[in-house]
Amino acid sequence: MKTNVGKLVKMSVQGQVSPPVKGRDYNIQHDGQPKVLPGVGGITYNIKIGDPVMDWVADHVEPGVSMKITGSDRQQTAANAGLNTLACIGNKAKIVSGDAKGAEGYVTGKHGGIEHVLVYFDQETLEKMTLEDKILIQGFGVGLKIEDLPDVKVMNMDPNLLDKMNLEIKDGKLEVPVAGVIPPELMGSGLGAASSYTGDYDLTTQDREFINELGLDKLRFGDLVALENTDNSFGRCFKRGAVTIGVVVHSDCVISGHGPGITTIFTSAEGKINPVKKDRANIGDYLGITGEEG
Repeated sequence: MKTNVGKLVKMSVQGQVSPPVKGRDYNIQHDGQPKVLPGVGGITYNIKIGDPVMDWVADHVEPGVSMKITGSDRQQTAANAGLNTLACIGNKAKIVSGDAKGAEGYVTGKHGGIEHVLVYFDQETLEKMTLEDKILIQGFGVGLKIEDLPDVKVMNMDPNLLDKMNLEIKDGKLEVPVAGVIPPELMGSGLGAASSYTGDYDLTTQDREFINELGLDKLRFGDLVALENTDNSFGRCFKRGAVTIGVVVHSDCVISGHGPGITTIFTSAEGKINPVKKDRANIGDYLGITGEEG
C-alpha cells in the first residue's frame, strides 16, 4: 500500500502532565442521580490500553497519562491546539524532566473539550511520574495519505502504526479489523464539530440494552471501531453510506449524550472502507503495549 510518508513533516510538540480537574459539584447521571466521580486528567495508575471501558466508578476517565499545555492566555491556547493537532496516535513520547526522565511511551488518543493528549507509559514509569513532568512528542502523521485510495482520509495516526496494521485494499476498499460496529444514532457529544483532526466524540451508552445487543459493552481502551453512515472528512456528521474508523480513547460516562470517546483515524464519505469484525482489534497489540495488562 503506497503512502506519501516520505513527504510528511516530523515536528516536536511538548506539554506537561495535566492535573485532574473538576468543574462541578456533581456529575448528574442521565436518570437524574447526582454522582461524585473521578474524571479527566492526571496519571491514572490502574486503567490501561486493553482494559474494558465500561463499569468503572468514573466519568470520562483517561487511561495512562493525560497531558496538555496549561494556561488560559491566547498563546498557550494556540500552543495546545498545535499539540493536539500534531500529536498522532502511535507517535513516540519521551519524558524530559523529573525522576522518570528518558522513559518512552506512545500517544494513544486525544480527548476533545478538555483538549488532552493521552499517552501510554509502563507501570514502573507511571510510579515515578509527577504532575510537573514534561513530555516531548515527535508529532508525525498530519497529512498522511493512502495514495492508492484517495477516497479514504487518514488522520490522527502515525505512519508507523499504519504500517504495523498491515492493512489491505480489496475490491477498491480499505479492509480494517474492528472490535465493534456502531450505528450512527448512538454517536453523541462532539457530533457536529468542525474538524476531526483533534479530539474525539462519544458513543452514547444510556440505552444499555441496545449497547449489550450490539456487543459494545465489551469494548476496551485502544479498540478499533467502525462508525456506520458517519463521515468525519470535514467535521463529524451523519451521511448514508459513509464509514469512519476510530480508536476508543476514554471511559464510559454517566452524563446524557456521553460515553466512551472515539478518535478518528480513517473516514470515507464514499464508503471505501470495509470494517471486518474481529474478536481482538486493538492498537495496543500493534504497538506492543498490552503485555503487562494481559
